[in-house]
Amino acid sequence: MMQRFVMAIDQGTTSTRCILFDHSARLVSVAQREHRQYYPRPGWVEQDAVEIWRNVDRVVPQALREAGISADQVVALGITNQRETAVLWDRHTGIPVGRAIVWEDIRTEELIGELRAQPGLEEVRERCGLPLATYFSAPKLRWLLDNVPGLRDRADRGDVLFGTMDTWLIWNLTGGVNGGLHVTDVTNASRTMLMNLRTREWDAELLSFFDIPRRMLPEIRPSTEIHGRTSRVVPGIRITAALGDQHAALFGQTCFSRGETKCTYGTGSFLLMNTGTTLVRSTNGLLTTIGYQLGGEPATYALEGSIAVTGSLVQWFRDNLGLIHSAPEIETLARTVTDNGGCYIVPAFSGLFAPHWHSEARGIIVGLTSYITKGHLARAVLEATAWQTREVVDAMNADLGSPSPVLKVDGGMTADHLLMQFIADVLDVPVMRPMVAETVSLGAAYAAGLAVGYWPDLEGLRRNWHLAARWTPQMDPDERESEYANWKRAVELTFGWATPRQRPATTRRP
Repeated sequence: MMQRFVMAIDQGTTSTRCILFDHSARLVSVAQREHRQYYPRPGWVEQDAVEIWRNVDRVVPQALREAGISADQVVALGITNQRETAVLWDRHTGIPVGRAIVWEDIRTEELIGELRAQPGLEEVRERCGLPLATYFSAPKLRWLLDNVPGLRDRADRGDVLFGTMDTWLIWNLTGGVNGGLHVTDVTNASRTMLMNLRTREWDAELLSFFDIPRRMLPEIRPSTEIHGRTSRVVPGIRITAALGDQHAALFGQTCFSRGETKCTYGTGSFLLMNTGTTLVRSTNGLLTTIGYQLGGEPATYALEGSIAVTGSLVQWFRDNLGLIHSAPEIETLARTVTDNGGCYIVPAFSGLFAPHWHSEARGIIVGLTSYITKGHLARAVLEATAWQTREVVDAMNADLGSPSPVLKVDGGMTADHLLMQFIADVLDVPVMRPMVAETVSLGAAYAAGLAVGYWPDLEGLRRNWHLAARWTPQMDPDERESEYANWKRAVELTFGWATPRQRPATTRRP
């Protein structure tokens, strides 16, 4: 009997990967290509959507070749993606109207200030579950409509399409200008600020608030559904799932029960807590979002805490300061000292996300004395990720009313054992990493396979989860709370740093 596999396309912030999994959730092959990041002005972050599409065209056949299998052995394809990044393109030519605006981009700060003065602001969060912030897609889309000459007229005529990266890839994979599907899933739609969390449809009031033409937007579908078949790259494969990357990681970590929590440590870090079919409104600075929706079943909701800078702080330490030559070296350097020497680094490079939501905050290093060495700085870099995790977990526990007994982790930073131990110490709960590190891709594969019966149910997926490493708390409670108090004092010093004159001006694109 011919062996069958599930394929996942993982379109991330810095690269695009195609991974094949077998029935035991074993990684069979992986192909990956990085794409360029553009920084045309301070606070601006852009990507070339065409380059990303071309990378998909390369990595999918490569993954099949490396696995030694043919396309007819792939039973389903799941897509997962960086979420809030906004892409606009011409429906007739398939050409983007400009570079994609990445989720980290903060060019909309001035626009956010203007929108806060509009009537109806209090209704926005109630409907979409998200605070008004530069992070999400709707302000980016509005900025483009306001600043690209002629774009709004084209959008009003229905000539321009909007999507997050899942939408862009599905449209291209299913034919592009020749009948490509213009769709998104509920998890990605829930990150735009334009979808009503209860109805899971584009909300007329939100569209009016942001002044977005409805004709631009894709159809919203469940996370698992047979969307269609690929007609390009490798024709004939069924596309059966789409989820935003952090939602896919929640699924890949098999956090299927209320209260189960995961954190993905990458460029930024993202904690999601499953709240079941209950829509929990945060009063502690978190986001209310869709966790996932399986076919016609009720949606599963989640609380999310988004941390903008974690892995990218290590990259800054390496590339901008030159204190290490590779990212793994930071653990070795941090182990040359026993503590941070009284030094704290708050990496508010693009403002602070959850639970603070201060877009005007900027990064700070405090507690510097002549005693401080590069080892202390390295330790402060790692500790910054742990303390930011603690802030979000505290907020989640307060919102849900009960603490999560364990934190499941994944992502590149989990290879740093010192960091993982410190996270367990500051949270005072065990931290657990699974055998399969690629939980984002695995979650997309799980969702795709469920849609076609490749895996029968959620309990079957739970049985595929195996523990690779576990860290248990070892820190003295008094030390934990004293250090946390110091961290919070440091965070407060970042507030209010960027005045309106210092922020990037909102100008027309050339």
